[in-house]
Amino acid sequence: MKIVNLIITYLVGLVFFVFGIEHFVHLLPKPEMTGDAATWAGILMSSGYMTVVKILEIAFGAMLLANFKRPLAWLLLLPIVVNIALFEVFIAKTPGIGIALLLMNSYMVYSNRETYKGLI
Repeated sequence: MKIVNLIITYLVGLVFFVFGIEHFVHLLPKPEMTGDAATWAGILMSSGYMTVVKILEIAFGAMLLANFKRPLAWLLLLPIVVNIALFEVFIAKTPGIGIALLLMNSYMVYSNRETYKGLI
């Protein structure tokens, strides 16, 4: 199980770190969005909200990759991942990586449940 946890940790950490930096550097092509998804994304981009989210993604992804307070990073990433999944399911209507990220994040929170006993 330790190997599975490490694979998930580095995979998710890399996804958030790379896509967080991509927001500022623009190396990857962006898919076309239409309808409600384009409207919602436009509002989030024009307000500066996505810049804050991407900075948090970079920070939390780096925490996972650097083995710095990983249980905390998993908890802090959870609201971001839930919003990604909800956007994909309800607004874009194309579930994809958000569901996979939600499953991996939930598994990692569950596997670190002993660490969180002080919170409950």
